[in-house]
Amino acid sequence: MTWTCGWRLDFAQAESNHRGKSIRAGARSTQMTKPFVLYYSPDSANLAVRFVLEELELAYEEVLLNRSSREHTKPEYRALNPQGLIPVLIDEDQDAPMFETGAIILHLADKAGRLAPLPSAPARGQLLKWLFYISNTLHADLRIGFYAHRYADGQRAEDMLRKAVQRRVRDHFALVDGELGKSGRKNLAGEDLTVADFYLGACARWAQLYPPGYEQDLHSFRHLAGFLEKLQERASVRRSAERENIPGNVLLSPRFPETDLAAVMG
Repeated sequence: MTWTCGWRLDFAQAESNHRGKSIRAGARSTQMTKPFVLYYSPDSANLAVRFVLEELELAYEEVLLNRSSREHTKPEYRALNPQGLIPVLIDEDQDAPMFETGAIILHLADKAGRLAPLPSAPARGQLLKWLFYISNTLHADLRIGFYAHRYADGQRAEDMLRKAVQRRVRDHFALVDGELGKSGRKNLAGEDLTVADFYLGACARWAQLYPPGYEQDLHSFRHLAGFLEKLQERASVRRSAERENIPGNVLLSPRFPETDLAAVMG
């Protein structure tokens, strides 16, 4: 099987009536040759990608994956991402499906010409270091906490690992809080809003919710809390939450979603 448009829609229609839904983000859509396709599961890493798609007002289709039934582990999906991880983005201008959240959102920003400094711009390095810090350090540690059973044997070892990771994650947020507190700093990578801000917002949300019993309270990080409060008021964030059935506050003091935990962490 290939990942071409025809195969993609066949797979979508065969699996669920909700798949292949076309989305026109925002009030207008940046002109692209064909819409992107986002493979997603509610409140998974795709949320950060959706924030960016909506903020950039890009047209896209969505394909819902049922994590409760381990649909993301099926051969059809592994043909798109061999790891079986979510999300995947299809951009038919590219020669292969895209995975890895940081790579996807940077690609979208570069293609749209917004939410990232140009590669030749002096501010590019500031964005890259924080984007990869979120991807390689903050989000990576969150994943260990979510799936401790993959890294430790037995409940006692899992609990010890989660507690250690919880401390590390808190240190990460303290570092980010300090960066946001620098004079004149409105966003993580400087004055302008970038994809790193949306990725940070998604990670902050998940840290406050998952795994149950190890939730982080981020209110003590004054600069981070203010940043999250402001970011969650953006129309792009609100639209993303609505489309993923996320109720209430999205990024600061979020409410646990009314869904089977396996549908989020399966």
